[in-house]
Amino acid sequence: MAKAAARKTTPAASSSVERRPALAGRSTTAAAVKVEVLPPVERVSLRAPEASAAALSKALGVTLPNKPKTSAAKGGRTALWLGPDEWLVIDEAGNDPLADCAKVSALHSAVGVSHRNIAISVTGTGAAATINAGCPQDLSLDAFPVGAASRTILGKTEIVLLRTAADAFRVECWRSFSDYVFTFLSEGSRDAAV
Repeated sequence: MAKAAARKTTPAASSSVERRPALAGRSTTAAAVKVEVLPPVERVSLRAPEASAAALSKALGVTLPNKPKTSAAKGGRTALWLGPDEWLVIDEAGNDPLADCAKVSALHSAVGVSHRNIAISVTGTGAAATINAGCPQDLSLDAFPVGAASRTILGKTEIVLLRTAADAFRVECWRSFSDYVFTFLSEGSRDAAV
């Protein structure tokens, strides 16, 4: 009995646990496109009425966009318009947008979704063709310019798509669908190279 009690009180610190992001280190390179998993970042799913947008914009340090298919970025933080009262806020600068939202007394709902999502970068001259292998959205520069963002589908999965440059996209998807999305984009990149 004494030995069993001693085992229970042994500190767990002696064992090491390493948290690895889903798909860590995976990438695919084809002739006209590169598909790679982006590093983890902080994300917030934000819902708020129009009357609260100014206070939230001030707290977040980036103006929340108010038109469909738009985004705004400042200081490593990007806000993507997903609906009339909905945004995805992504912080790549190591700050905490959820804590910033908590300081705002105006009506809103902010939920941390950092561990729910995975981001995949699709870059190169074949980036749009790669995504269009499974996404029906018109990704021409005229219809989907740099900074455009939307919630759409890729194959059978919902994604959030952001155009970061003329030949670059950020694909956000839920972690549970990340292997499917990465594999779909990898296959699409091979087709785009043809």
